[in-house]
Amino acid sequence: MHARAWLGCVACCGALLACRGQAGPAADAQQSTSAAVPADLPPLALKDETPNLLLTWVGDDGDFHVVESISAVPPERRQQVRVIVTDQASGSGQAVYVADLNTKRGDGSYTVTTLARSDWEKVGADRRKTRLEALAPRQPGAAGPGTAPGAAGTAPPGDPATTGEVPGAGAPAGAVTAIIYGADWCKPCHDAERYLKSLEVAVTKKNIEESRAAQAEMHEKLVRVNRTGSGIPVIDVMGTIFVGYSPGPLKQAVDAARHASQRAG
Repeated sequence: MHARAWLGCVACCGALLACRGQAGPAADAQQSTSAAVPADLPPLALKDETPNLLLTWVGDDGDFHVVESISAVPPERRQQVRVIVTDQASGSGQAVYVADLNTKRGDGSYTVTTLARSDWEKVGADRRKTRLEALAPRQPGAAGPGTAPGAAGTAPPGDPATTGEVPGAGAPAGAVTAIIYGADWCKPCHDAERYLKSLEVAVTKKNIEESRAAQAEMHEKLVRVNRTGSGIPVIDVMGTIFVGYSPGPLKQAVDAARHASQRAG
């Protein structure tokens, strides 16, 4: 299957439904566990010249970063990288391929193992939790932080689910930032952009029809909040994910982010 068509099945079909006011497919009811990983995933021969790749590496802060070539993975993040070959179905379900790009065999292929998708997502969640616990202010005699906001949870349209990711790294210090994943023809996407800008939010737009990396990045964020096949816009406000455009919840997230920034300053 062509790479654009493969990712379109994940994101764009749901986008059409959302912008026409139809309900998207329901989220998976249960997370997979390590014991549920299929044992019969075919071996993956991954080499530098392998085409149609989407590679996901995880930063120290737990953020997922999607690139399209092995050379684009930072050297310090090459030990544990999720691999999707976009013209193959294997590795895109509850079991995923994870490669060690520091280890190359004699034939030029990299070591690739199989991991439950829930275990892969936990890599990012654990790092986000560690970061948030380090940043959280401690009150004298207070207990340590509880569940990290990055923990996965279902996010109905218009409701947020915090992921811990902070978009818009290039924005001025203290600015509230947002990423809108959408398409040129999507009116709610434009409405959301205008509304956020009216709140003085620094907005970054990502067109999922023109960028495979944007499609994959959006999909990763939806997976982390237990949503698949959701429509557009998908909006990331300082790490809080919204599916669909709803002004009220957006303003609440912006106000909360601005208040937190002012306290930190």
